[in-house]
Amino acid sequence: MRTAVFYGVEDLRIEECATPEASANKILIRIDACAICTWEQRVYTGVKKVEYPFIGGHEIAAEIVDLGSEIDQKNWKIGDKVVFGTNLACGNCEFCKSGEEQNCLDFNHSKHLEGLPHKGMGGLSEYMLVEPKHLFHYYNVTPEEAAFTEPLSCVVHSCETANIQYGDLVVVIGCGIMGQLHVALSVKSGATVVACDLNEERLKLAKENGARYVINSGTQDLKEEVAKISHGLGANVVFDTTPIAALVQDSVSIVGNTGRVILYSSFYPDEPVGFSPDQLHKGGYSIRGTANSNSRDFIRASKMISERTLDMRPFISEVVSFDEIEKGFKSAIKGDKYRVVVKF
Repeated sequence: MRTAVFYGVEDLRIEECATPEASANKILIRIDACAICTWEQRVYTGVKKVEYPFIGGHEIAAEIVDLGSEIDQKNWKIGDKVVFGTNLACGNCEFCKSGEEQNCLDFNHSKHLEGLPHKGMGGLSEYMLVEPKHLFHYYNVTPEEAAFTEPLSCVVHSCETANIQYGDLVVVIGCGIMGQLHVALSVKSGATVVACDLNEERLKLAKENGARYVINSGTQDLKEEVAKISHGLGANVVFDTTPIAALVQDSVSIVGNTGRVILYSSFYPDEPVGFSPDQLHKGGYSIRGTANSNSRDFIRASKMISERTLDMRPFISEVVSFDEIEKGFKSAIKGDKYRVVVKF
């Protein structure tokens, strides 16, 4: 089989290696599509440091092609269409055993997975050997759409962390792919959504995804606009989906009393931010982080995508073949797209 391997900054090579065989308790999947996440883009550009050589790829849609002898064939069959929930959590710490795998104490992007020649998440390979507990069925949609299950699962976890209530005013700062998914899912949760970005095309798509209001923060004052929309009360929920630390203060400035600020993105660079502890004390609002997802999130994301409860097609900006994978990365890092998907 072939696999795409990072050997350095903007050094991505396709290698030949042995195709793994299904061991007793494992399933062999053939990758149909893998979306290029911002995480892998940062590996490609050198912002995210990994130990080379490294195999990226974790937004995966695949087909089962072989079953180990111990696999329960009532639940899993050759030909099943599946998505892969990344197996980066350790499975043994207190958080994993409490069903909170997303906050595993030893979350590891650089495991050396059985059947692969190098460390990494492995989705930029033609085949992977996986445990059934990390697989989830999908139906009705294309592999390119199904590859969005992992990012949507993370947004499911984020929105559930925010505890959105019917009628809440939700502000989403940043309308890239993850911001758009927050807009769409918040609307489905019964919220009135305000989308904020500098890019008019992204704001247009946010409106199509159900945002009631849009704010161009390059020409409008975010705090003033939210005050008008909320009749001076502030937002019930603010999602900051950007990697820009300075925007955390903007997020806090527009949340209302007893509201929730959710920091969704990783921050690059990771710089300290300030806020008023007395305002926090008096306002009773909360600031929470959210990262990754767990199996419960994954199941619900796969169902929503399978039934197009949320339609992923508007977020597929480009599809490239595996042979064109470097072209795909160069396109993805321009920052003008939602997702570039590698089709195998």
